[in-house]
Amino acid sequence: MKIVIGSDKAGFQLKERIKKLLTEQGHAVKDVGTVDTDHPRPHTVTAPAAAKEIMKGEAEKGILICGTGMGMSIVANKHKGIYAAVVESVYAAEYCRKINDANILCIGAFIVGETMAAEMVNTFLNTGFVQDFPQWRVEFLQGQNETLRNYEEKQFAD
Repeated sequence: MKIVIGSDKAGFQLKERIKKLLTEQGHAVKDVGTVDTDHPRPHTVTAPAAAKEIMKGEAEKGILICGTGMGMSIVANKHKGIYAAVVESVYAAEYCRKINDANILCIGAFIVGETMAAEMVNTFLNTGFVQDFPQWRVEFLQGQNETLRNYEEKQFAD
């Protein structure tokens, strides 16, 4: 899978560990964030760079890491077609995909440890939208997804 990853200075160490894990798993990883803590890239630069990779189809999913995950999520969600979820558990990583079809996982390095982050990333990447739901729920969530996309078209029309 093509994955875009990025962090600010606060998320740098965790990002490096996750990037190594993804590469070892055979994913194509593009780093658009801080690559040197002496020259950090803030969330207001990193999150748009990641969002644009997904918008252009250059990446299928994204992982953004800062101190809390909140700053990355707020900025990434300002882009059309980007659904960035701040996640602090494996359960939330699964359900942000299953229910909300999130395409960017945002993690807080001050909050989540390395082992938990790795589990969250693996779950996020291996869970599909509406995966394992009964048909009635699949239809409902697909309808909600369409409603969201229609709303998004109106909001981004200007």
